Amino acid sequence: MSCSNVATGICYGTPARSRHAERAVAQALEKAGLTTANSMILFLTSDFAHDPKAALTAAARTAGCTQVFGCTGTGLLTDQEWLLDSSGAAAMVFGGDVSLSPVLGNPGGSLVLSLSTPGGLSTHWLDAPVGRIGALSTDEFGHGPFSVWNSARVVRDGHAHVLIQGARHSVTVGQGVRALTAPLEVAEVQGFDIRRLGNYPALNVLVNSLPASVRRMERIPLHMLMCGVTFGDPHTAIREGRFRLDHIVSANPQDSSITLSHPLTQGERLFWAIRDKITAERGMTKAIERGEQELGTNPDFALMFPCISRGPSFFGGGDRDIELLKEKYPDLPFIGFYGNGEIAPLSGGSHLYQYSTVLGLFAAQLTS
Repeated sequence: MSCSNVATGICYGTPARSRHAERAVAQALEKAGLTTANSMILFLTSDFAHDPKAALTAAARTAGCTQVFGCTGTGLLTDQEWLLDSSGAAAMVFGGDVSLSPVLGNPGGSLVLSLSTPGGLSTHWLDAPVGRIGALSTDEFGHGPFSVWNSARVVRDGHAHVLIQGARHSVTVGQGVRALTAPLEVAEVQGFDIRRLGNYPALNVLVNSLPASVRRMERIPLHMLMCGVTFGDPHTAIREGRFRLDHIVSANPQDSSITLSHPLTQGERLFWAIRDKITAERGMTKAIERGEQELGTNPDFALMFPCISRGPSFFGGGDRDIELLKEKYPDLPFIGFYGNGEIAPLSGGSHLYQYSTVLGLFAAQLTS
């Protein structure tokens, strides 16, 4: 059963107006049985990015609180519906013992909700030794404007974070790719170019791993192919989801190398993978199951951050990630947006995922 002190609301329509935020918050308050909230998450569509102040003020006034945290995104989602190609607002309000609070000092084992614009993301911020969940703000064309806010004010340096207090959590990731090879050792690398995997040229390994239908294409569809870099035991890394995905920038026939979006070092292990709807659906199902196992109980609310390229267009019109979560937990309130990159813990730190869906499940710690 969902926590009665946490609920969501969503409102949309053109043009972009502050009343969308006001109505989304009012809807969430009514569902939660609250007259005021102690804090809230507010996501606005990207057409608010140039000047979200009026919407933030309206949301704070409606909820009677100043802790309004969120950002702009191309598409929004809640347990009620997902929103693309329309102006709108989505809100999640918190009451009782569950709240958002400033990050002061070392947060220890607490989970930090973290949002950033693409330009505001820095290695120093992302690599801080805290567990993060969140995403990068998006817009329709990828070049802005973007906006992130905390305490109902736009954050000028482009990134912000808050603690999620009063709830236990689990964070899992559905990565949605089908492995084409086992993890292979990087035997020769120069900068961003992978030259040899084991005893073979990197490009040869990739081409030989492709399904026959793909090999028959005039050009290799690099936009559908990925490099998975494993962490820990490579024999179980794919099954257990201990890997990050890198883009393939180019295939280089002249020296049979592959250029990646991030440099690797000799001795690391990678596998070639292809984006796949069926695998993505299975991965999300496993992510939900792992989250419930780690949490040890049914969740009271959730956060979901899918990649913008993994939404309804990828699944053929519907969002299977949302559908699967609702099938498992029909009454669970959740909120999120389609991001430019998804943030979740990995290998003792935090990682910026691609083409993935990050899921956070939360169980309220109710006091007697």
